[in-house]
Amino acid sequence: MKNIVLIGFMGTGKTSTGRLLAHRLGRTFIDTDQKIEFDNNITVAEMFSIHGEQHFRQKESETIARISRYTDVVIATGGGVVLRPENLIRLKTNGVIIALTASLEVILERTSRRNCRPLLNRPDKEAVVSKLLKERADLYNKADLSIDTSDSTPQQVCDHIIAFLRQGGYLRGRC
Repeated sequence: MKNIVLIGFMGTGKTSTGRLLAHRLGRTFIDTDQKIEFDNNITVAEMFSIHGEQHFRQKESETIARISRYTDVVIATGGGVVLRPENLIRLKTNGVIIALTASLEVILERTSRRNCRPLLNRPDKEAVVSKLLKERADLYNKADLSIDTSDSTPQQVCDHIIAFLRQGGYLRGRC
């Protein structure tokens, strides 16, 4: 079975939706940021601070190269995974790509709950988020399906994903 890959900006619900989706489908869940932290014994925030964004992006690409070979897993990626074209190519080879989106206001509210977002630890957070969303919009639009999570619960998003997967023949049986 193909992997189910969640892409999208930070704060769109990739991790919470991915966990729930994996549970409902009886699949393994992989959060790429958590995998990078575990494999490198350092948090993403520390990696950004000590080594810089390019070092993190390299580690992210290495992780994507490994996990894109898996089958039958649900993968939640970091928001910037789309910045390197090879990442999406690898993930699409054995996966269905689903982009989760949200409004600027919702993203700002959700990301303010935790102070561990290296790209947002700045006073001009709203301007940074707006700029990054515009820069990445075309990359997120390469997904097989896009879902706005602004007014939806993770359960509702999962229901939408499962319906889409069934329609495309990616899922069989009951969920």
